[in-house]
Amino acid sequence: MSSNTEECFVCRKHRGEILTPGGIVFEDDLVSASHQIIEQAEASYPGVLFVEPKRHVPTLADLNREEAERLGWVCSLMSRALTHEGAPRTYLAVLGHGVSHLHYWVVPRYPMIPDDVRGLRVIDWPQGPRQGWDEISALCARLRQHAYDDFVE
Repeated sequence: MSSNTEECFVCRKHRGEILTPGGIVFEDDLVSASHQIIEQAEASYPGVLFVEPKRHVPTLADLNREEAERLGWVCSLMSRALTHEGAPRTYLAVLGHGVSHLHYWVVPRYPMIPDDVRGLRVIDWPQGPRQGWDEISALCARLRQHAYDDFVE
């Protein structure tokens, strides 16, 4: 895994070189949140958000206190935004494989998901919701508004 910020996938996304459906959902001086990128498939599980430090930080252990606090707060903010969109629960994961820039996964669990499908497995459940780029972009616009509304309260 490269620590070169020129090659880092997440750093490239933060520089606008890689687009995500709906663009940035939340951003401040330390943290950015956006939807998972739809890769080879035409549709994706809606609402999978990545919350990332803007500084190139390879692992959880490399965060400074301010970044760690902000990441936790923004993950909570994104979770609340997803509840406004019908997800009664969200999962939070930090995996750290494949991409050398720390990113938190905030994954919604929608009501139709069976009880035995848990954690990140909800993303791959075959009967789960799927949306294309335009639908996810519209979802991100609503999530952005929910986050803003919660942020200013």
